[in-house]
Order: sequence, then C-alpha cells, then structure tokens
Amino acid sequence: MDRIEVNPAICSGKPVIRGTRIMVSNILGMVADSYSVDRILTAHPDLSREDVSAALECAAKVVDEGQVISR
Repeated sequence: MDRIEVNPAICSGKPVIRGTRIMVSNILGMVADSYSVDRILTAHPDLSREDVSAALECAAKVVDEGQVISR
C-alpha cells in the first residue's frame, strides 16, 4: 500500500497512485471496462505494473474491510 496515497489536498482525499493524480477508482473503472494492464499503462505512461496491482490490492482491502449488504 506504499504506492497509494490519501491526501485531502489531492483529488478531494480519494486514493491516488502516489506522486500522481491518477485515482484508484479510475484504474478500477478501466479494469471494469475490460482494459488489459498493458492498455492501462499505455493510457497512463506514468504508471507501472506495480501501481496497477497496488490499486487492485487497495480495492480488495476496502471491500474486505467493508460491510456488504445483500438484498
């Protein structure tokens, strides 16, 4: 998680890749739209594979710690 930063002065405190303004949610949206890691890296050349993995890990941690409400 050292690649993820949460700072109220950057993107309203939403998780971003450290040193960028690329939000974790943007990367997740790209994955949801069937982007491959290579395509994400092409769209965001400042990112590394490790950054993309960190974004996915961050999301998994949030979901794991969150409470899911079934309907």
